[in-house]
Order: sequence, then C-alpha cells, then structure tokens
Amino acid sequence: MALVIAGERSGVGKTTVTLTLLASLRRRGVVVQSFKVGPDYIDPMFHQHVTHRACRNLDPVLTSQAYVQQCFALHSQTSEYALVEGVMGLFDGVGNQEEDSQLSTDFASTAHIARLLDLPILLVIDCSRLSGSVAAIAHGYCSFDSRIKIAGLVLNRVGSDRHLSLLIDSLKPLQLPILGVLRRQDNITIPDRHLGLVPTAELPQLDAVINRLADLGDTCFDWQYLLPLLKSPHLPLLHFPTPPISHSPLRIAVARDRAFNFYYQDNLDLLQKLGAELVFWSPLVDAELPTGVQGMYFGGGFPEVFAQQLAENINARKAVATAILDGMPTIAECGGLMYLCEQIIDFDGKPWSMVGVLPTSAVMDGRLTLGYRRAVAWQNSLLVTAGTNIYGHEFHRSRLTSNPHQPLFETYRYDCNENMGCEGWGCPVNLHASYIHLHWGQSAQMPQKFLKQCLERFRDS
Repeated sequence: MALVIAGERSGVGKTTVTLTLLASLRRRGVVVQSFKVGPDYIDPMFHQHVTHRACRNLDPVLTSQAYVQQCFALHSQTSEYALVEGVMGLFDGVGNQEEDSQLSTDFASTAHIARLLDLPILLVIDCSRLSGSVAAIAHGYCSFDSRIKIAGLVLNRVGSDRHLSLLIDSLKPLQLPILGVLRRQDNITIPDRHLGLVPTAELPQLDAVINRLADLGDTCFDWQYLLPLLKSPHLPLLHFPTPPISHSPLRIAVARDRAFNFYYQDNLDLLQKLGAELVFWSPLVDAELPTGVQGMYFGGGFPEVFAQQLAENINARKAVATAILDGMPTIAECGGLMYLCEQIIDFDGKPWSMVGVLPTSAVMDGRLTLGYRRAVAWQNSLLVTAGTNIYGHEFHRSRLTSNPHQPLFETYRYDCNENMGCEGWGCPVNLHASYIHLHWGQSAQMPQKFLKQCLERFRDS
C-alpha cells in the first residue's frame, strides 16, 4: 500500500513526523524505502541517514508523471515498507497548462502524487494554536478532493492532556482515525539556515536526535493501524534498457563533501548504468583530483559556508582549473557554478578566491531565487543541444556580478511565459555550468551526451 505524509500547510512538522516514523520502523529492524515529493535535496539526506537507503525524489515537473510512477514501483518493491513525504501543503502545486489543456493549480503537489500513485494520506495538523477549529480544517481537507483518501490524522504540537481532549472531542463527529499524537518537543530540534535545514553531514549530534525521535515514535503512533498501510506494494515494472556508452569504465570525479552534496541519486545511478565509475572526492580537503578521471561533476550545496576552506585549498582549485582549461568535460550546478567563479563574496562582504575559470564572482545576498524553470538552450553544451527546452529548478541566495556574452539558457517560469533572464555558461565547450538543477530521469540523453564527450576526450588523449 504505502502511505503519503502530508501537511495542511508548510511548517506543520511533516519532516519531523516522517523521520519519527522512519526511525521507529528502522528500530524494528525492517527495510523501509522513503520518497520525497518535489525537488528538495536536504530532506532526503535525513531520510537516508535514518533508513540507510537513498531517498528518491518524485517530481513530475523535473521528470514526468510516468517516471514518478515507475520510480516508485521500482524502489518500493525492494523494501518491506514505503513512505512518501509530501511538499508544502497538501494541495500546493504549480500551474501546468498542458494538463488536460487547462490550468491545473495542484500539479506536482502532494495531492497530485497521491492520486498518481493511488496512495492514502496521513494528514499532519499543527494543533499549537487550535482546539475546536481542528475539525473544520480536517473536514475541509477530507472533502475538498474526492479523488484522494485521508487515512487518518497526526495531531502535532499538542500542548497538554486538556488540549488533546478538546481536539479529540472536536474531531469525533468526523469519525476520522487519529493515528498519531505528538506533544510539543522542545528537546528535539534540527537547526536550519538560509536554504533550509542544515545538512546531515554538519550535525554531529544527529544520531542522538534520531534516537529520541525513535523513542517518540514507539509510543505516539497507532502502529496496529499504521503498519498495514505502510506495507510496500508490488507494482508492475516497465524496463527501459540503458546500454553503457563504453565497456571500459569512464572515471568521473564527483565532488561530495560538506560543501557539495546536492545530488539526485537517480542521476548518479544513471551515470553508473551508462558505464561511469563514480570517484567521490572533496574540494575541501583533497589536495588533487582523483587519478585517471575523464570528467568532473560538481553538484550544488553550500560553498558559501565553507568558502574560506575552499579558498585555502589552493592545490585543489588549481587542479580543477587546469583540468577544465585542458578540456576535461565538467558539469557544475548552482554551488558548483559558484565554485568555478573567480570569487565567492560571503554574506559579510568578504571575498574568497575560487577556481577562476568563469570571469565573474558569486555574491551572497538576502534575495532568494526559487522556483521551477523552463530553460531554452541558446547554445550546445555538455548536456543540451541548442534550441531544446529543458525543465529544472533554481534555489539560491547568490547572484553573479557579470553574465556570459553568450549565455547557455534563456529561462522562463515553468507555469507561464514570464521571462526570468539569461544565465549559464557553456564556454569553453567542455563545460556546462548553471544555477539550474536538473534531474536526468526522463532525459537519459543528457548524461549520455556528457559521457560521450568524456569518451572522445579520453580517446584523443
């Protein structure tokens, strides 16, 4: 069956409830597969820390509805239990003018994914400022869309026994199961900063927090009711062969450390299926690139937080610059783009030297750039062909001091034709550097194009 964890709005505690369920399930010694609706990178890190299995993103904007169904079927079948954490409020999505030729405002929402996968929903309600009104909220969410099924409620941030009694009395006429009650937990907190939660690699006390969540989960949920709902389904699979680009492994250096850790696991898996050997390294601490690599991949992350350490690793910066100028195919997304600039100027206005192959600096400021993008390629790059449309996601608080003379993309909002400007670097020709995060699940030709360039360079060298 599996279960979707949804919130009535953002900030109600979906992630806390999800991690509490996962931690308690893992304590039982079972195998559990988690999924996350939307383009988020950080929540899946917490899922993986608990389950020891890569969390998979379910995002029909970055991929497709068919890919979401196939991804869920593929990865849920290898586990005993499966759980999907939603995004924002249950019905909060984006407009999609291609859906039934009409504007669909909940496309890519948690409700949309629940319908697409035919899964019941566990609705989390923040009760900290509610008593009798909780029934009106629950009734509204249950009746708003007849195509979805609310399996039950989790009452979060309950203040006292008296408060709980008022909530239960109010909900009784709805005959809606209360499957979890979480009291206010002042001793269980996960810190956040300018782009959301602080990633797992920076939290040395995280295991202690997860243990407290497991303790909480053991007692606060109706497991007799929940366990059958969480059982993994066995769904039919479609097989899409992905023949390798080369029978000799292509070694790809993937930057992965506290500064660079925003990667979709599906992207890494696809590279391996196509014949890549992924060699993980750290621009923070490694003095040189891994030996014998034919390509580089820099994901997003928080290079601005570790700008001083990145700047002080002069040997790594020089090695990356030399490799790119020597023609090594390189992908750099968001934080990776910032690392290739001449400088990162932090929130305090202090400049830190970076790789320097892009003639611009990345300046941190308070403005958040966030949203899905339709990007039209103006030129060929390692991943795209001029004239093609791709769909991606932007999420950053930096800006570049100058733009390329020949930008890689002209970008638009996903759900309309509002022009968001030009961005991205595809010059030198062996480079793809952009703020836009891409999921390759529906577009295997992108990593194929990258690896073919790596193979051609390897043959010519």
